[in-house]
Amino acid sequence: MKERVVLYSGMGTGHLVPTVELAKLFLRHGLAVTVLVVDPPFKGHSDDDSFIAAAASSAHPSLSFHHLPISLPPNSPTDPVILMFDVLRQGATHLRAVLTSLSETSAVHALVVDFFCTEALDVAAEVGIPSYIFFTTSAVNLASFLYLPILHSTTPGSFKDLGDAPVNFPGLWPIPASHMPAALQDRNDECYKRLLFHFERLPRFDGILINTFESLEPRAVTALRDGVCLPGRPMTPTYCIGPLIADGRGSGGNVKHECITWLDSQPKASVVFLCFGSGGSFSAEQQKEMATGLERSGQRFLWVVRAPRNDDPSNVSEPDLEAILPEGFLDRTKVMGLVVKSWAPQVEVLAHEAVGAFVTHCGWNSTLEGLCAGVPLIGWPLYAEQRMNKVMLVEEMRLAVAVEGYDKGVVSAAEVEAKVRWVMESEGGRELRKRAKAMAAKAKEAWGDGGSSQAAWAEYVKVLKSGGDEARE
Repeated sequence: MKERVVLYSGMGTGHLVPTVELAKLFLRHGLAVTVLVVDPPFKGHSDDDSFIAAAASSAHPSLSFHHLPISLPPNSPTDPVILMFDVLRQGATHLRAVLTSLSETSAVHALVVDFFCTEALDVAAEVGIPSYIFFTTSAVNLASFLYLPILHSTTPGSFKDLGDAPVNFPGLWPIPASHMPAALQDRNDECYKRLLFHFERLPRFDGILINTFESLEPRAVTALRDGVCLPGRPMTPTYCIGPLIADGRGSGGNVKHECITWLDSQPKASVVFLCFGSGGSFSAEQQKEMATGLERSGQRFLWVVRAPRNDDPSNVSEPDLEAILPEGFLDRTKVMGLVVKSWAPQVEVLAHEAVGAFVTHCGWNSTLEGLCAGVPLIGWPLYAEQRMNKVMLVEEMRLAVAVEGYDKGVVSAAEVEAKVRWVMESEGGRELRKRAKAMAAKAKEAWGDGGSSQAAWAEYVKVLKSGGDEARE
């Protein structure tokens, strides 16, 4: 009977991409993998996920995808975060039937779920299989989220009331309260309550797989290993198995994307790459400030532009560049820069020798991709845990510099110009580049012979094949 692992992915490209990379690790050990997904409720967002699933299934016959049926009531919440939780919780109600069906043709060794899908814990217990969390962001985030229920029970008030006062999580670099995720700012908010529910359940799983590597986050890894983020309770085993990033071959097969052709003609380390993830968009005012700053910097640039944000999350229309950007911008910068609409093959771009800096929203996938390419980062966090990531990257790791004003509404053209110039022209920027190159080497070592991530994965596979009996030794 075929041995199988079932993965339940979180919603959106940022969760699905690393889940597919995790699936490939299981495939290398001869296991069949079924990835359970729910379609995002917003029009257009499911198209990216469908493409990722189709490409992965085509390349790996032992990898299959199963869409969990979702039927939202007419009065569904309008808040996108709460709606996401409702969709994933409804998807979990179908898990028992799916696992039972798969067990008829294969031996299901484990259920591995995204950290927003902890309702799956109860189903796994009912059917008697080990359950694990796949934590798609950093060890810092995991350690702080594990401690948050304790902080909640011992500290009154909300993060929003603390301004920039530091929040001290055991074993971690202090994080300004203002840089905790927006969904956690108000303890009376429904989003906060939903997240707290999931964080409280994380230690109950048989283990947690983290998309990071030890030399990137030694302080946080130590905090997890020593259990200081979970005082008074047994710490579930954690396995740092990153960096898990896409292979960078793009989506065009053998067709080279226009931006790669353009990069081929640029000098080494001369181009600033600006890209803000699958959910990153800006106001029309901010787009113009960004364009003006880039033009004034005099630096070569490759900029992925999305349509300006609005209040409709289903709006994923193609941007009208002439309308968005300052009049004449495209003509004036056609020699020094290239603007592409909505998407570029990011991993391939970052790996190109012409790229000298990466302006990023500090999403964890993009952060890992930039670090693995040895490219210095200019942080411009937008949402979710990205401000926490920014603090870690700038203050603790010294692998990034951040633009000022991202938390004040609009980042000025002068600030964009100044930070781009600093990274590309100054001695401080050169030092930043050296540290980025050194971290890229460490990322490669993590999955090399005897590397920390390779060892962690081998340990996890041993636990998995024992049926989870060794997980809490």
